[in-house]
Amino acid sequence: MGSGNTPLTLVLASRCSLREATKSPRRRAFLKVRPSGVTKVRPSGVTKVRPSGVTKALGYRLKVVAPEVAEDLDLPPREPARTLALRKGQSVQDRWAVAADTAVDLDGQVLSKPRDPEENLVFLRRLSGRSHLVHTGVYLRGKGEVLEVHTARVRFRALSEEEMRWYVQSGEGLDKAGGYGAQGLGMVLLEDIEGDFYTVVGLPVSRVFAWLWAWGFRP
Repeated sequence: MGSGNTPLTLVLASRCSLREATKSPRRRAFLKVRPSGVTKVRPSGVTKVRPSGVTKALGYRLKVVAPEVAEDLDLPPREPARTLALRKGQSVQDRWAVAADTAVDLDGQVLSKPRDPEENLVFLRRLSGRSHLVHTGVYLRGKGEVLEVHTARVRFRALSEEEMRWYVQSGEGLDKAGGYGAQGLGMVLLEDIEGDFYTVVGLPVSRVFAWLWAWGFRP
C-alpha cells in the first residue's frame, strides 16, 4: 500500500522541461516545488481550478516530471489524448504515476495549442457560439495499469471580436489545447459544459482518486 510518504509521479505536458514548468510564478507558487522536484501537497478546497489545483486537491505528495514525448500525431481526435497519456506515463519508471493529455475536438478536427496570438484568435472565432468536445486521456500505474479517455462537451457563447481580442491579449490561451483555459479567464467565454468539468481542465480527478484509493494508495 502506498502512503503519504510515497510520492505520486505527476507527468507534466511534454515539450516542457521541469525548469520551464517551475519557472512560471503561478505554478511555482501553487505547487511549491522544491529543488528535488518533490512537494508535499496537502488536501484543501479547490478555489483555483487549475491542473495544479486539481492535483493539490488530491492530497498526495507529488514528484513532478516533464517527459520528452513527440506530439505530432495525425490521428482522430480521441486518439492523441489516449496515445500521449500512455507515452507520457510509460516514459517514467516510478511505480506510482499518473499522466494525462487533452485534445479539443471541433467537428472531428483537433485544435491543438495555438502557435501564436493570431492563430489563437482564429481558434476563438471558430469556437464562438458553437459546441465542441474535449477528450482527456489519463494513464495510471500502481497495482496495475489503467488507460482511459474521458469526454465532455463544451459550448462557447457567441463572442464579440473585442472579447476575443481581449482574451488573446491575456496570453492565457497560448499554452492550452484549443486556445483557451476553462479554469482561468477562459471561464467567461463558456456558456455550458456537459460532463465532468475536470475533464475539460485536463485531469478527471474523481476517477484518478478512485483508482488510487482502490489500489490502496493513500494521501
